[in-house]
Amino acid sequence: MSTLATTITSPAAPANRHVEEVIRSAQYELSHLLRQRAEIMKRIGTVKQTLVCLAMVFGEDAFTPELLQLVGRGKPRKQPGFTRACRVVLMETATPLEARQGLRELQRRFPELVERHKDPLASVTTVFNRLVGYAEVRAFLNARGRRVWEWIAESNDVAGAVLPPAGSGLPSGTTSISKQ
Repeated sequence: MSTLATTITSPAAPANRHVEEVIRSAQYELSHLLRQRAEIMKRIGTVKQTLVCLAMVFGEDAFTPELLQLVGRGKPRKQPGFTRACRVVLMETATPLEARQGLRELQRRFPELVERHKDPLASVTTVFNRLVGYAEVRAFLNARGRRVWEWIAESNDVAGAVLPPAGSGLPSGTTSISKQ
């Protein structure tokens, strides 16, 4: 029986300044793009949350089916996804949620989804953490030292993005979703 020996070597240091400059440039561009993506995700979160609030205040009849689907409130699929349900719960809550609070809300609104999971609390925690990785949600410790999650929006006051400030010069009934 013969043995195959392989030697693993570390990559050689860049041989010239040109290669070093290309690497440095690519690293800078990647960092810049990741920062832009984080800002875009915050903006998307703000606009989605604003639209959800508008739908709750004025009813979903004012929205096209396409728009409802974009904000996760359209006609449910044959089997709505657990991640989508977690997004909806986090997007529509006014305060950060602990995993157990998120689970209770899911059980209230999407009981058929929760029933399919062997350990629903672990599933909620996993999805909430995955949404953090997607930059849709932020996680932090609350005053009691418990981990909580909240939908990322540019402002903590989404109502401020829905209703224009008094004296803003906008006509009555006009809404503003500009960055606060």
